[in-house]
Amino acid sequence: MHDSSRTARATLIGASAILLWSMLALLTTGAQGIPPFQLLGLTFGIASVTSLLYLALRGPQALAKLWQRPAAWLLGVGGLFGFHFFYFVALGRAPAVEASLIVYLWPLLIVLFSALLPGVRLRWFHIAGALLGLSGATLLLTNGGRVGFDSRFLGGYLAALGAAVTWAVYSVANRRFGDVPSEAVSGFCAGTALLGVACHVATEEWVQPQGLQWLSILALGLGPVGAAFFLWDYGTKHGSLQTLGALSYAGPLLSTLLLVAFGQAQATWALGAACILIIGGALLASKELL
Repeated sequence: MHDSSRTARATLIGASAILLWSMLALLTTGAQGIPPFQLLGLTFGIASVTSLLYLALRGPQALAKLWQRPAAWLLGVGGLFGFHFFYFVALGRAPAVEASLIVYLWPLLIVLFSALLPGVRLRWFHIAGALLGLSGATLLLTNGGRVGFDSRFLGGYLAALGAAVTWAVYSVANRRFGDVPSEAVSGFCAGTALLGVACHVATEEWVQPQGLQWLSILALGLGPVGAAFFLWDYGTKHGSLQTLGALSYAGPLLSTLLLVAFGQAQATWALGAACILIIGGALLASKELL
């Protein structure tokens, strides 16, 4: 297989994670009432247990892939837990719309940070595509309205920026750990689950999940909080980071379309305009790969 074909295949695998993440909003509505860090611990716990069982069934050689150098563990657990930690802090200290807008700088930051990697060329259409995607995401998240940033919520805004930078740095730095197999993400999920439980015990009261909540937690742990991170790991290590960054703006678009399809949101002009901007931006950023 040619290098370009391998890159395209890895990019498509990474893009599959974006499809799974688009289900987050819909599935999270079914888990409403569960404290954030409790939900983090439960979903990442399900992801780690199921993936570790899979590795165990494949034999000792598969399990041995969990033994990685400390730097890989620091990046993996730091990226997965760090992003969610800052994101939850941001939502707790700033309005959701403004916090989400700042957090969604991460795809653009991935495109920009990728220029720091050896052998990676950042072209004008990569930046332009990411900016179009950011414009579309802004329309979606604000529903075409205006956004007002209030200095009273500065702590929340900084936490949201911390989440964006953390995920962008993790995604780009992951390229330097191409020798670490994606199976190791099982261990990173376990570490994230333990830290989530620790934060839950320190800051929250346990809420006993009920029927629909358990189903949503299970679905989250298997998909958007499970398989998605394995797919993203492979894509960021072997695919086109610039294309993945621009494609990531399809996440909020697909998420909104799912909410509309299930009667949880309404179709608006902003949704139509966002479709054009995000799809156009993704195609523009993928120009070289296509």
